[in-house]
Amino acid sequence: MTDTPHALPPAHALRPGACLGWLAHGWRLFLRAPARWAVIALIFVLILAVLGFVPLVGWAISLVGLPVLTAGLLMVADDAAAGRAVRIDGLFDGLRRDAGKHVMVGICYLVGGLLSAFVAAAIGGSAALTGALIGPLAAAGLTAGGVMIASIVFMALWIGLMMALWYAPALVVFHQAEPVAALRHSASACLHNLPVFFVLALCLYVLGWLAMLPAGLGMLVLVPVVAGAQHAAYLDTFGNRPALPPPDESV
Repeated sequence: MTDTPHALPPAHALRPGACLGWLAHGWRLFLRAPARWAVIALIFVLILAVLGFVPLVGWAISLVGLPVLTAGLLMVADDAAAGRAVRIDGLFDGLRRDAGKHVMVGICYLVGGLLSAFVAAAIGGSAALTGALIGPLAAAGLTAGGVMIASIVFMALWIGLMMALWYAPALVVFHQAEPVAALRHSASACLHNLPVFFVLALCLYVLGWLAMLPAGLGMLVLVPVVAGAQHAAYLDTFGNRPALPPPDESV
């Protein structure tokens, strides 16, 4: 495997409706091998769920593991888009190529989430404390206002974190980018095309609720569709990818 990363490509300007084409691309990839994709999605969901049940640290392990599994989903989508077979074990390709970088992306994601929560809690807590020092009526008003402001701040920081994470696994997979550079470049690309990601967020919100209606079985379709959409988003934003290095067969 080469240790020399490719230069990160600039982000193209996209029209707001481009994300609809990404989702359509994901749907087409799913239809090429729906049974295999459904199995991959089931394994993906089960792994994250099982990790989440680990006492005390399960939620943290899940956050760290998410980019690793996302990298695998992207490589499966890349194979499907190229007309190659959809491999169930492709979900674990993130462990075969640049595993350390994917884990580091996950650690950055975890740290970013913790910092976002800390900042929001500090804002809410300081407002409540100030109100308590002034008086009971002021405490109620300041606490309510503090909670509202803290929620808005947390949501804004979390959205920024999602933007940093959206392209990062693809940049590591296809360009062997360093984790922090991938996160920065991803956030910059998303900010460069903010209307697209506003529409995408609305679409994913609606699709997420619809996927949960039939006892959550819709996730077996939604996970592959989102993986395909993420693959299409990468190609649409950055252009054709360079050739992949060979996997580490020892993993």
